[in-house]
Amino acid sequence: MSDYQLSPQISLGPVELTIRNLDQSIDFYTQVIGFDLISRNLNHATLGMENIPLVQLVENPAAQQTRGTTGLYHFAILVPQRNALAEALKRIIRTETPVQGFADHGVSEAIYLPDPDGNGIEIYRDRPRPEWPFKNGELQMITDPLDLEDLLSESNGDDHESSNMPTGTKIGHMHLHVRDIPETVSFYRDVLGFDLKQRYGSSAAFLAAGDYHHHIGVNTWAGVGAPPPPDGSVGLRSFSIRLPENDFNRLELNLRQNGIEYRSTEHGFNLKDPSGNLIQFCVLEK
Repeated sequence: MSDYQLSPQISLGPVELTIRNLDQSIDFYTQVIGFDLISRNLNHATLGMENIPLVQLVENPAAQQTRGTTGLYHFAILVPQRNALAEALKRIIRTETPVQGFADHGVSEAIYLPDPDGNGIEIYRDRPRPEWPFKNGELQMITDPLDLEDLLSESNGDDHESSNMPTGTKIGHMHLHVRDIPETVSFYRDVLGFDLKQRYGSSAAFLAAGDYHHHIGVNTWAGVGAPPPPDGSVGLRSFSIRLPENDFNRLELNLRQNGIEYRSTEHGFNLKDPSGNLIQFCVLEK
């Protein structure tokens, strides 16, 4: 493959999900997560911040949850300040929403929870880059307990009930179930131009454009060789990567030169990674 590198100016989102009950999911994403409802019709809704789409929901009442398949592990919502993460935790507590865990990753602090259909979500804030842990010049993301008491001390007061995410909230990264780590790293690194930032044993890897800790996480925790989920399943339909126009054109040229199949769309093009996860590419608006 070529030595093409992806622009560090990428932006992720929106994430498109299949869910089973649109009203229930809209309530969750507005009241618990704190997104705005941008639009909806009979079976589709778009949510985000300040009219910027971040999550798109497609209702299919017959959709089934699957296990042991590729697809979404979680999508990650990046908040701009630590107190915004504290306010998110307060919303979760106030609404008595189940969580899957909390973690201090050295580079970030994170809360993990499922949506009503089990789609994984991470809400996190980044630590300042000078605080990121490095060893021998290499980034060392960790998984330590999150100090919840200290985090809640960052909130705006016990009687303050913040119902919305703040300005600057965005999709920070995607974490995917894949069928094979070397195959997937080769695709995201050599075809799409991400840099490999860290491996987690033989079962996970983290890649990024530029000097970020990761835009893409991949794992085989659903099983090595896992198949894609059946059509109509609950879960990830697609996620998006936006690029500056010049970099968008360079990536498309790189795909053509290396014989990678992709499909042109109204706003750009899309392609599937080797595990069947659909990625939509479009030009980043100035």
